[in-house]
Amino acid sequence: MKFLLPTLILLGATTVALAQTAGKPSPRKTTQAAPERELTAAEHDVASRVYWGSLPCELGQVVTLTPDSKAPGYFDLTLKKYRFRMHAVQSKSGAVRLDAVSGDAVWIQLSNKSMLVNAKLGKRVADACTSPEQMLVAQAFEKTPPPSLLDEPAPGLAPNKP
Repeated sequence: MKFLLPTLILLGATTVALAQTAGKPSPRKTTQAAPERELTAAEHDVASRVYWGSLPCELGQVVTLTPDSKAPGYFDLTLKKYRFRMHAVQSKSGAVRLDAVSGDAVWIQLSNKSMLVNAKLGKRVADACTSPEQMLVAQAFEKTPPPSLLDEPAPGLAPNKP
């Protein structure tokens, strides 16, 4: 009983304090995008080789890749509900690669097709996306497939043995 009165007073004071602050809007948290970094000369070279536009993919999907005229080397990629801000990255393989500024996605462009990969899951989101130039290469591969890495090298192309 002797604790009932102080508990009721404390409860009443808390209720009054909450009622006074309920009418005031809470400050909004603003998230600012990270500033875009200046790309290297090699990354600008990669960006100059990106096929952009409306690229049809397998399963009826369409990726739209648009270069940013105000920020060379940066691209906006859309696919259905996905929207990514991409920038050119130099790759060791020589493939054209764009990474999402958010780190969520990677766009990989090969000579005959391009693909969008979810970087966190390691899963393809869109595959076999082709520009008109890539379509020509893909058609040429159908007529004359490139050699497999598992095939024996041609006699004239075998490495010299000492």
